[in-house]
Amino acid sequence: MREIIDLSQEIYNGMPVFKGLPEVKISVHATHEVWEGIENPTTSTPSVYQLELGEHTGTHVDAISHMGKEYKTQTIDTMPLSMFYTEGFCLDFSHKDLRELITAAEIKAACEKEGMAIQKGDTVLLYTNHYRKHYNTADWPNGPGITAEAAQWLGECHIAAFGVETMSPGVPKISNREVHQICGAMGFTHYENLINLHELLGRGRFRFIALPLKIRGGTGSPVRAVAVFE
Repeated sequence: MREIIDLSQEIYNGMPVFKGLPEVKISVHATHEVWEGIENPTTSTPSVYQLELGEHTGTHVDAISHMGKEYKTQTIDTMPLSMFYTEGFCLDFSHKDLRELITAAEIKAACEKEGMAIQKGDTVLLYTNHYRKHYNTADWPNGPGITAEAAQWLGECHIAAFGVETMSPGVPKISNREVHQICGAMGFTHYENLINLHELLGRGRFRFIALPLKIRGGTGSPVRAVAVFE
C-alpha cells in the first residue's frame, strides 16, 4: 500500500524566514459574506486570501540562477521537472549540534552504515533533528550544515539535489556561500526547511517529489515536498 509522507512546513503569517528575506504576510482579500451581499454579517468566512512572501519561503528549492549571476538564465521555470521527481534516501546526522559541519567523509560513512549507494539523479536528504529541537526559537538560524568539500563530493556523485531541515544548506559565514556556488557550478540544487525526515530513517529508497511553482524568471520556489513509499 502506498504511503506518502509530507516533508513540508506550513506557510503562515509571520513564520520564520532567513534573515533579510521578505516576511510572510497573509490577509483576507474576500469573504463569502461579501460575495453573497450579506449586510452587517455576524461572521466573516474567507473565500480568498492574499499572500505576500518571497520565493525562498518555508520548504523550498533554489533555482540554479540563485547561486550566482553567471547562472542567470537557469531560472526555476527553465529547470527540468526531472530534477524535482527523483529517487531519494535519508541519512541520520541527528548527533550534529548547532552550527556543526557535515563533511564528505561523514556522508560517505553514513551511506555505508545504511547500505546505500548514491546513484545519478538522486536526492539525498540529511536529517539533523534541528527542526524538532529548535524551530521558531532563537537557535533556529544556527543549524548544522555541510562543508564546501561535501557539496563538491555530492556534485561529483551527479545528484539532482540534496535537502536539509535548516534554513541554509551550509553554515552561514562558514560554508553556506561556497555551497551555493558549488551547486551553481556543478548544476545541482538543494531544498531547505524540510520536516519529518525522522520518518524516513532506516527505510531505504523512496520516490521524492517536490515540484516548484512555474514562476517566470524565478530564483526559487516553495514546494510541497513528499516522500512516497510503494
